[in-house]
Amino acid sequence: MRPVRTPIGLYLTHASRAISRAFDDALAVAGGSLPVWLVLVNLKMRTMASQRELAEAMGIREATLTHHLNAMETAGLITRRRDPANRRIHVVELTEAGESSFGRLREAAFAFDAQLRRNVTQEEIATLANLLGRLAANVAPPDDRLPWAGLAEEEQ
Repeated sequence: MRPVRTPIGLYLTHASRAISRAFDDALAVAGGSLPVWLVLVNLKMRTMASQRELAEAMGIREATLTHHLNAMETAGLITRRRDPANRRIHVVELTEAGESSFGRLREAAFAFDAQLRRNVTQEEIATLANLLGRLAANVAPPDDRLPWAGLAEEEQ
């Protein structure tokens, strides 16, 4: 039996995949990836005391974050050091190369956002953001730990 209407989840999945692939490509051209961008954004926008706090802010597991941080440290984007007050805690900081990478990825992310917003009004964007939040809340508890929180003035 065919459904009366196409499930909204199929539209969301299709749009999400297409946009995610295009965003990944834009970040790759700028020398990064989504995980690198999210780590850099969080290090720039928040004062992190530990890797655990960074993982919580990003909504990922510490082991997953450690994998990304290892690669970023090898690439010279971050440094990790033990907190002198508590040797079990790693403090993560951007290097000069990390600051530079943040700038390139920020430009790529903002250019991609401008491309997405082309031919879409501010009112439509606000409606879409509200609608996506409500759809997500229908299937999962609200997540107040959005990994990009604080990036834009409207979200502060």
